[in-house]
Amino acid sequence: MEARLNLFANPLAAKSLKHLVAAGRAFADSTLPAATAEPVKLRASQINGCGVCTDMHTKDATAAGETATRLHLVAAWREATVFTEAERAALELAEQGTRIADAAGGVTDEAWANAAKHFDEDQLVALVATIAFINTFNRLNLIVRQPAGDYQPGQFG
Repeated sequence: MEARLNLFANPLAAKSLKHLVAAGRAFADSTLPAATAEPVKLRASQINGCGVCTDMHTKDATAAGETATRLHLVAAWREATVFTEAERAALELAEQGTRIADAAGGVTDEAWANAAKHFDEDQLVALVATIAFINTFNRLNLIVRQPAGDYQPGQFG
């Protein structure tokens, strides 16, 4: 499979991606635990069917010490016993924030309140931005049909 458009070779795309990645680093450097952020990115990417981001975040999480069991169970987080209540709240927010078009009214007050119980305001900002950013990258990759499988941990960062 070959991408419809090379986002790294096109100067405008490369410049735009550089700014997106830089903005995303601010949230990555927040106090939101990586053990929460990576499963959130992975879950949104699974929902959206983005192979590139699923590949990337699985490999980055593994390189950072995440267990295979937790990664395998992200898609079934509701039934899995390996996630904390805070991680469950973040995954619920990620699912509702990713499925905005499917949900009547978007993110529910209950999902928001549950996340707010577990995360402070800066962490909520980072969580919301992480969800928005991964959905942006999912859409970019899906539209151009970016092939997946060749990512190396830390390749873009």
